[in-house]
Amino acid sequence: MGVQEIADKISARVASAGFDRSVKFVTGDDGVIVIDGAAVSTTDAPTDCTIKLSLDDLESLISGDLNPTMAFMSGKIKVEGDMSVAMALSQLIG
Repeated sequence: MGVQEIADKISARVASAGFDRSVKFVTGDDGVIVIDGAAVSTTDAPTDCTIKLSLDDLESLISGDLNPTMAFMSGKIKVEGDMSVAMALSQLIG
């Protein structure tokens, strides 16, 4: 699954969720996914929180096969910025 396909899946989940912050998933050379409120794009932009992980781990996270807390604790996910934003987002996409 590519970055755009994952962005589309995320978009469907956050569209009506009332998420009002911004977060960016950075997947290295594979690209970025930026969530700003209900808008989701693959264009880089400044955000409240940046989450760095591999594209494979992001795909597993979105599909529910990867627990966000365990992934963070094991170092698969790195969070920069406002941790509370990442925690709020994990409720939507996990």
